[in-house]
Amino acid sequence: MTMITTADTMIAKLSGWLARHSIDVLRVSLGLVFVAFGTLKFFPGVSPAEALSVATLEKLSLGLLSGYAAQAVIAAMEVFIGLTLVTGKLLKTGLVVMTGALVGFFAPYVLFFTNLFPGAPTLEAQYIFKDIVLAAAAMVIGARALGARLVPSRDRAV
Repeated sequence: MTMITTADTMIAKLSGWLARHSIDVLRVSLGLVFVAFGTLKFFPGVSPAEALSVATLEKLSLGLLSGYAAQAVIAAMEVFIGLTLVTGKLLKTGLVVMTGALVGFFAPYVLFFTNLFPGAPTLEAQYIFKDIVLAAAAMVIGARALGARLVPSRDRAV
């Protein structure tokens, strides 16, 4: 067996392994992020996004939710999303809830634009910007949950 054939075989095996497992790893890791950030929000003053997230939910709920009640709803929602992602149980329900949450994640750009961008973006604006990656990960996980599959290239022999 030549070195090129061995390398091609190793690449094909790696490609197959990644096709089988990478989306599940993405799902669980995204779930852990949601559980961690959501858990922080159960404790007043601990989450760096607390004031912004409460202000956003107050505006989006037209004042029906405010203060710690708003924070608790956000925390519960994020922990629920995270647990569905980590366990794979109720995954489609969790993804629907995540879709609503992602709308809420980006709403501050519309609701509080001048506060987030008084010139250069504030730390809060940068914090929200990372949610683009969470949204992209959710799209991949959602595609898998709806039946899409990642398959290795057939150009390489195993």
